Amino acid sequence: MNIHEYQAKELLAKFGVPVPAGFAALSVEEAVEASKKLPGPLYVVKAQIHAGGRGKGKFKELPAEAKGGVRLAKTEDEVRHAATEMLGNTLVTIQTGAAGKQVNRLYVTDGVDIAKEFYLALLVDRATGRVAFVVSTEGGMDIETVAHDTPEKIHTFDVDPATGFMPHHGRAVANALGLEGDLAKQAQSLAGKVYDTFLGTDASQIEINPLAVTDDGKLMVLDAKVGFDSNAMYRHKDLMELRDETEEDPMELEASKYDLAYIKLDGDIGCMVNGAGLAMATMDIIKLNGMFPANFLDVGGGANKEKVTAAFKIILADPAVKGILVNIFGGIMKCDIIAEGIVAAAKEVNLSVPLVVRLEGTNVQAGKDILANSGLAIVPANDLGDAAKKIVAEVQKAA
Repeated sequence: MNIHEYQAKELLAKFGVPVPAGFAALSVEEAVEASKKLPGPLYVVKAQIHAGGRGKGKFKELPAEAKGGVRLAKTEDEVRHAATEMLGNTLVTIQTGAAGKQVNRLYVTDGVDIAKEFYLALLVDRATGRVAFVVSTEGGMDIETVAHDTPEKIHTFDVDPATGFMPHHGRAVANALGLEGDLAKQAQSLAGKVYDTFLGTDASQIEINPLAVTDDGKLMVLDAKVGFDSNAMYRHKDLMELRDETEEDPMELEASKYDLAYIKLDGDIGCMVNGAGLAMATMDIIKLNGMFPANFLDVGGGANKEKVTAAFKIILADPAVKGILVNIFGGIMKCDIIAEGIVAAAKEVNLSVPLVVRLEGTNVQAGKDILANSGLAIVPANDLGDAAKKIVAEVQKAA
């Protein structure tokens, strides 16, 4: 689960991380009122979407020369103008894709005189299973270019969970940023507080870019992106309230209501599989046979009729889907129960695209008999390779 920048900063501030004053706004008037609460004379008006690259982004509805999703303002009138242009319009950035995202919220913050920009992130290192710091002296909008062209400028180290964050970790951050004296002490303190935020909220990522040194010698977080481990959100009801469903793909949102792991892709073969590894293999073999998967969809080990029906509806909500491949290995769940769910779902949604089903595991023959006697045009498959070949052939035949 991701949250907006203003929410991320409010969260970090609760753990003692220094952030500039700022207020969220849902309307132009709220943006103007927010600026009145700030000392000024410089304000920053920032579009709030779940995507990076806002400063370099462009609005679909505005002229090409119009500024992006992060703007400086020196007066209330300039704040009003920026808010009027942003709210309700579609911002396209390097991370949104061509479709862009509609801006429904703004964040008006106090302007800061920047002497130097850094990059600081915490994430889970999957290789070690530890929380890792990623630090660079080259903060700002071009951090992706730095990572690609000069990776030696990015320093990474992890924290042993047995010891937690220690003073030497703070010194490592300060050294990586080339800071000395009071700034080094600030960096050590800030790094510890960000680490506490990471653990205390079950975060999966905290990215601070830029972490700035101000003209008066203070370290301050000027932008932050925070994501959480969705599997741990049952422990954080307060954080769940920060979820902005308008920022999420409607089909992925619908899938989450049924505890389905769904990710939309760009292909034309819908996939319904149980188990993430089997789902990845299914997508790979579809590509091997010359077509592309339209989605990743893992119904999990406890699939039932309701889940299977919901999965079919979600897959078919994508107009790009020209055929569906169901690949189920019945271990805990039985193949006959799954077959009954497939038949019921196909009838309920008035299935109009080719459907190939491969079943294996507990009660597999009973499951195959149910499919064969359903009266539906369901194509059975003996194994995964056979299933992929058949669904590609059926789609090509229907084209």
